[in-house]
Amino acid sequence: MSQQELQYIGGARRLGSGEPLSVTAPATGEVIATGKGATAADVDAAVAAAKAAFPEWAGTTPGERSDLMHAWVRVLHERADELAAVESVNAGKPIRLAQEFDVPGTIDNTAFFAGAARHLEGKSAAEYSGDHTSSIRREPLGVIGSISPWNYPLQMAAWKILPAVAAGNTIVLKPSELTPLTSLLFAEAATAAGVPAGVINVVTGVGPVAGQALVEHPDVAMVSFTGSTVVGRQVAATAAGSVKRVHLELGGKAPFVVFDDADLEAAARGAVAGALINVGQDCTAATRAYVQRPLFDEFVGRVADLMDRVTLGPVEDPETDMGPLITRKHRDKVSGMVDRARDAGAKVVRGGRIPEHTHEGGAYYEPTLITGATQDSEIVQQEVFGPVLVVLPFDTDDEAIALANDTAYGLAASAWSTNVYRTQRASREIQAGCVWINDHIPIISEMPHGGYKASGFGKDMSAYAFDEYTNIKHVMSDITAAAHKPWHDVIFRAE
Repeated sequence: MSQQELQYIGGARRLGSGEPLSVTAPATGEVIATGKGATAADVDAAVAAAKAAFPEWAGTTPGERSDLMHAWVRVLHERADELAAVESVNAGKPIRLAQEFDVPGTIDNTAFFAGAARHLEGKSAAEYSGDHTSSIRREPLGVIGSISPWNYPLQMAAWKILPAVAAGNTIVLKPSELTPLTSLLFAEAATAAGVPAGVINVVTGVGPVAGQALVEHPDVAMVSFTGSTVVGRQVAATAAGSVKRVHLELGGKAPFVVFDDADLEAAARGAVAGALINVGQDCTAATRAYVQRPLFDEFVGRVADLMDRVTLGPVEDPETDMGPLITRKHRDKVSGMVDRARDAGAKVVRGGRIPEHTHEGGAYYEPTLITGATQDSEIVQQEVFGPVLVVLPFDTDDEAIALANDTAYGLAASAWSTNVYRTQRASREIQAGCVWINDHIPIISEMPHGGYKASGFGKDMSAYAFDEYTNIKHVMSDITAAAHKPWHDVIFRAE
């Protein structure tokens, strides 16, 4: 297989200058692309391209940026089938998920920011002091350094790139070296739409080399990182050395709270869909269900039945419901956590095994349902990032809220009840950046995504994302034309 250019710098593909890099298909283990990883020198080149492009891009009007982004949307529509096919193979997603979730969501997000580019707002100008007119300017930061994860390569590239460039910044994105292919296609689509060269750059390489160089780079004004909490702490510590702005979207351990008056069928279906989406490789996935005791047994039984209906298979087959985990190494991590839970006394009601009848070389794992774990156990407290749902009982509403908040994370949660007062209490008291009521997982471009506690801070999507990617400047203009201002008297008296 000939080497591919896995870097995108200054509007063109380039070979990296680092160590050999192979991109494999999670469903088969086959190599689908080879190249060289980015080095610090490649990162320097990408940052230099972004820095050179910044003055012109920042100087475009919001309307001009909006027009180019609308053109980008049209290119993405034209290339939707290609994006879905590449995303499916590279990330191990069933083609149905890529076609109906990842690609449409990315196109919609691009369309949203194409419109939002014209609505960078602040406080209205006014004479708050009486002697001055105060106004607010939102100004781009400069070069953004972003690091995106492997679980949603296309969507996460979009979440990083779109608000940054819509606000007038330029960007260098480091996607996961495991799943860079659609990030490169996304950047190429922007160039095809007329976005100037250098505004969007992509460096493909490993975190300790390319990621570290990007976070440390003196010409990078802000770092946005999505990934594990452990690595997020390292990013924040490194960025603090040069006082960079930091945006972190980190791990999650979403509670799924089912009260005794919930619609049981809706809750069971929501739990299976919420736990198994993207093979559970989702920071907002339903991972720990707390079910009020009168519904507990029936809920567990119905979830088990629904899990039995989930079809594992080739990712290109439209009938496949669930594909592989990202790598066999990650599958073994998930399997090890389930095995340790079983050894500690938990009951594996369904799954808990590597399936026998799947593609040879693929990283498949069965949908897994666990009961009998303790609240302080690893399987309840730590992020599994696999198709594993743990179900625990509770007795009172107070206990449900306390259990839901009893982890280090706070990215997402859901509450299930037909009583509006119960659900509203849950929405107020559960410590998470998103609380769904009688559903779990849906996201929309108009609303923000981000966490509490060890799940990080800052927002992706929505107009709130502009708060991460702009500086707020107060401009205060004297309106009196007087040489002597009354406040001068507190410093000196002059005739």
